[in-house]
Formats: sequence, structure tokens, C-alpha cells
Amino acid sequence: MAVRGALDGATARPYDAPALRGDTEVRHGPGGTKPGPACSGAPAEPTEARGRGKARIVNGAEVRLGRLFDAKSGRAFIAAFDHGVTGGPKPRSENVREVVGEIIKGGPEGILITPGVLKQTADLFAHRGAPDPIVRVDWIHNYEVFPGLPKKLQSTAQGEQYEVVCSPEEAVSLGAEAITCFLIVGHEDGAAYAANVRALASLAEDARRVGVPLICEAVLWGARVIDDKQDAELLAFASRVAAELGADVVKTAYTGDPESMRKVIDGCPVPVLVLGGARSATPEPVIAATKGALAAGAKGVVYGRNVWQADDRLAICKLLRGVIHGE
Repeated sequence: MAVRGALDGATARPYDAPALRGDTEVRHGPGGTKPGPACSGAPAEPTEARGRGKARIVNGAEVRLGRLFDAKSGRAFIAAFDHGVTGGPKPRSENVREVVGEIIKGGPEGILITPGVLKQTADLFAHRGAPDPIVRVDWIHNYEVFPGLPKKLQSTAQGEQYEVVCSPEEAVSLGAEAITCFLIVGHEDGAAYAANVRALASLAEDARRVGVPLICEAVLWGARVIDDKQDAELLAFASRVAAELGADVVKTAYTGDPESMRKVIDGCPVPVLVLGGARSATPEPVIAATKGALAAGAKGVVYGRNVWQADDRLAICKLLRGVIHGE
């Protein structure tokens, strides 16, 4: 498994982290500071979040994260359109601007896309009320993605690969309001898992510095557990590790029933969103899984193929908003 950047010594980064202006430590909770002006590096005065309850210190990541969740329901509906970076063009994904524009009309709180797609569609997000752009900052090549590749590339010979391809600073410069990365559990090679852990920890640190929340997609896509992608014990492990390493939100698989999913959520100290998986032939299984996840305590969903590959994208968005927010 290759990770960009030399890993030499305790200060090394598992990817090419940018030199960030204003190297002020960010502390969470009472007595914390925010990074000062980018040009000076001087600490700014602490900022209090006022409202009901005790005042506390917030930073840019917390502000952006708060905007991602609906004020009334406290939940988020996020559409994912980042599959092209690992699988190439798929049916109903060919016209990128058309797909993103239609998803925006569907009214999700956020849309997960790649850096390149955000560059091509930034103008579609540039108005009040638009969904938050969420940028995928990494790339994978493993047993989960092999079946979706062109036939000549469907080989396990290349092993399990992971790369960080976009820094948090670059994502924010493109217009991102949040970033997403993977934590993949069950690698055949323990060194590959260790490198993924280092990359996640570094992304979390740099995301805090630039004030952008990190959503970690904690999944069971390693070669040793690829047949157990909904295992509640393993999902609970992956989700907890992601949170411990600094993720602000965890995206993970639905276990299949509310009772076992509740164990995953109860063991994770940050909000949990559920992913959608393969496209369903009808909306009913998607709606049932959504209701089950919400009943277990999930704070929303991140659905891809069941949104952008749907026959009627606007209709499925309306259905999902109704379930998630009670509209």
C-alpha cells in the first residue's frame, strides 16, 4: 500500500501536508483558541457560542458541521456522487453537471463529490440555500471496488491500495464545507491498515487547522472481512477507531436491523451517518433501511447510487427528506 509522502520520523506525514499559515494550536472546549489571521499566525481571541446552555468555544469546523444538520430535525441527508474516482463512468452518471444540478434541486443538506467534480460544478453551489459541497480527499483500490472496474482491470493482483489525493486546505480553497476520507478495516496486510490510520490522523489534524469538519467513512472493505460488511461488532470497532483518531462524523454501513445498529452508534462518541450501498430495484428497501437506521439513533444518511441512479432523482430525494426530516 502506497501513501504519498515519506514517513521519516515522528513529524512525518502520511501524505504531502501543506504548510499552513497561522500555526496556532486549536483547542476544543473552555479556554481554547482559534487560529489567528492567516497572514500573521497570531492567536485570535476565544469565540463563545452563545445560546441555550453553557457558552463554549467553537471553531470553523464546528460552525460548518452545525450547518450540515437540519436545525429542526437535527439530521442530515447527504447525496454521494464520488464514485467516478474509483469506478469511472456508470449509467446515469455520464453528464456530471446535469447529475449534480438535479441532485441540488432535490434539496439534500450536502453533496459528496471529488475535487475535480467540484471544480467543474462550483457555480451550481454558488447561491444561498445550496447544499454544502463535501470533498472526497482520498482514493482506494481494493476488493470492494474491483467488481465495478472495467473487466480488464478486475484483478486482485494490484492488492489493496490507498492514497490521500487532496489536502484539507486545497479542499477548502475549492469551496468544500466538509471533507471525507476512508478508514478501511480488515486489510490482508497490517501495514496497509497502519498507513490508513496515520493518514486519517493527519487529515484530522490538518482539517482542524483550516476549520473544516472531517467525515470518516469507516467500512469493512479489507480482504479479510469483505464478506462481513454488515458485521455489527466490526462496524462498532471501525466507527470507534475513526472517532478516536479525530473524525467529527462517522459514515458507516447499516447492520440490517435497529437493535444491532444501536450498538454501533452507542459505542461511537460522534454523530453516525449510514451509507447506502448498491442500487435497489425499488425505493422500499432504501426507505426501510433509512427508518431502521434513524430508529437506532443515526443522524442521517449518505446515499449515492440510490439517488443519482434512480429513475426519478427528485422523487427519491423528496421521499428521503420526508423520512429523515419529517417533511
